[in-house]
Amino acid sequence: MLDDKLKTQLKAYLEKLVQPIELVASLDDGDKSRELDALLHDIASMSEKITLRRDDNADARKPSFAINRAGTDVGVSFAAIPMGHEFTSLVLALLWVGGHPPKIDEELANQVRDLEGEYRFETFMSLSCQSCPDTVQALNLMSVLNPNIHHVAIDGALFQSEVEAREIMSVPTVLLNGEAFDTGRMTVEQIIAKLDTGAGARAAEQIKAKEAFDMLVIGGGPAGASAAVYAARKGIRTGIAAERFGGQVLDTMAIENFISVQYTEGPKMATALEQHVREYDVDIMNLQRATKLIAAKEPGGLVEVQLENGASLKSRSVILSTGARWRQMGVPGEERYRNKGVAYCPHCDGPLYKGKRVAVIGGGNSGVEAAIDLAGIVRHVTLVEFDSRLRADEVLQRKLRSLPNVDIIVSAQSTEVLGDGQKVTGLVYTDRENGGSHNVDLDGIFVQIGLLPNTEWLKGDIELSPRGEIVIDERGATSMPGVFAAGDATTVPYKQIVIAMGAGSTAALSAFDHLIRTSAPAQQAQAA
Repeated sequence: MLDDKLKTQLKAYLEKLVQPIELVASLDDGDKSRELDALLHDIASMSEKITLRRDDNADARKPSFAINRAGTDVGVSFAAIPMGHEFTSLVLALLWVGGHPPKIDEELANQVRDLEGEYRFETFMSLSCQSCPDTVQALNLMSVLNPNIHHVAIDGALFQSEVEAREIMSVPTVLLNGEAFDTGRMTVEQIIAKLDTGAGARAAEQIKAKEAFDMLVIGGGPAGASAAVYAARKGIRTGIAAERFGGQVLDTMAIENFISVQYTEGPKMATALEQHVREYDVDIMNLQRATKLIAAKEPGGLVEVQLENGASLKSRSVILSTGARWRQMGVPGEERYRNKGVAYCPHCDGPLYKGKRVAVIGGGNSGVEAAIDLAGIVRHVTLVEFDSRLRADEVLQRKLRSLPNVDIIVSAQSTEVLGDGQKVTGLVYTDRENGGSHNVDLDGIFVQIGLLPNTEWLKGDIELSPRGEIVIDERGATSMPGVFAAGDATTVPYKQIVIAMGAGSTAALSAFDHLIRTSAPAQQAQAA
């Protein structure tokens, strides 16, 4: 099952096991069960601390397996053959159940341990989903820390009938005690915030007590991470507040144009960004959404950033790097059927639509790439483009047109998402050449029409372009003194990771220059 390279790597990891673990397999006579059986035998052969037994419980999903710490209630489960993106989840689960300590803030770990009650989580994921491992690993870690938390990760493509019966339309989808809990990428912090209703209030109180910063970065994507590193290296008091560290990079499948790195994937890069920032004395405040920017009352004074939780942060300089998000169609039915047939990540949710009919909205590179990927999974793809021609690179267009199960519709304005109350059933579009209205019967719609800057909260406070981008000069300065900006939220002409990183460093250096030319350190300014 595992090639020699993976076996060598896994065996080295398994040397870190501290306590004995038991693999318990539930199998049938199918091909997938034989694949899983081979994988589990490979794993068991690599360490004397691992035993394997079979328990074909009639109620268990097949194929599935549990990883249990011998003689305890600690364990995690997979109804999957966790390869692809989930192989790391498998390795970490083996290590954590085997007593190797996870990397987690002790305060957060104690919050998990202190949760009372019984929690039974099920995560529906796909092996091609780059967002799913974070959620799977977060819940696995929680189940290791607290024996009252139980988790099983389920490959939706492997259990298609269950996906349809339980109306799972996107991954990752998490159920708690059989009821819908949440969808999308989640960290331990986010899950705790939903379970522990007092966590948000405590975090707000901690933030209120913080002293003013010399440089405060809002946003944790490539631009924000770069700015934080450059600021911290100057030896000044630096903070970074972000809704989710990594930003849009977390939703990027393959990165092949980051100079000096031939290939990487978004979540891997996001992890590296956060690890780099944590090498310095930077106060990282995660799960924090900014809602208001208030200018300093006098030159060199403190800029204030108000947060959604009611707290506020003050700083002598601020760098805005709030990034962008997927643009929505803005038509009736889209929001109602979001994650119920309307999706924005073909890599994540594509496997759930195996053998079905889907549409891709958008004829740029992202849309055409999505249609090509989906054509290998689904029964039929209809690509719908507003313009009179596709805008993707010619090489992608040639590939798309060569596929037998793809239809291309241009000069088409999407006007409504149709559904039966539970899931998507179709799309209505208007022919822009003759005004005719048409219906397309569908099971899913993948929207790929670009990005919108996350700047609504800044309207009226700093200058924005007609597209909502933060207007900056060549130094990254905005219209508000002491406030700089970088990355996809700004008027920089090309939205690229490498450009965002460069812009982040430029903004930090410019902000530092502003600091040394204005007032005293933040602590003195705050006292004044």
